[in-house]
Amino acid sequence: MMGFFDRFRAKRDETAALYAALVARARQPHWFLDGAVADTVDGRFDMIAAVLAMVMLRLEADPAGVAAAAHLSEAFVDDMDPQLREIGIGDLLVGKHVGRMMGMLGGRLGAYRDGLAAGDLKPALIRNLYRGEAPDPAALAHVERDLLALRQGLDGITLDALVAGQLP
Repeated sequence: MMGFFDRFRAKRDETAALYAALVARARQPHWFLDGAVADTVDGRFDMIAAVLAMVMLRLEADPAGVAAAAHLSEAFVDDMDPQLREIGIGDLLVGKHVGRMMGMLGGRLGAYRDGLAAGDLKPALIRNLYRGEAPDPAALAHVERDLLALRQGLDGITLDALVAGQLP
């Protein structure tokens, strides 16, 4: 018989393929080369958060996808916890850092949601992905174009296919 907490783990496991696919997408070299995203711990986090935000916004747009979005954010926490430990953050501080990361993700979701609604992601990208320092206009255009293409492409994928890890 499945225990109470096992049910939550099973639901998170349903989004494991999607989380792996979006992390692979966020780690593609073109973001760092053509998009001038900093190839640092912070830059990689910011890129994962940007791709994650596009996917979560797609999931949240579908009432049936809201639960998957919540499980995806839990997968993000499950991924960040050992990453923090690996870079030397002690046990006593991991929870605090994960909490800050979740706050940062929430802020990015709002900023990217607003940017998509306005038809211009550039201000949100400069503030969140580039940490306030605008890159070369061509690099910014590259990242904006590819994130917009990802977000638009997500609309053409069924919820089941998306949760299974199929990204456009």
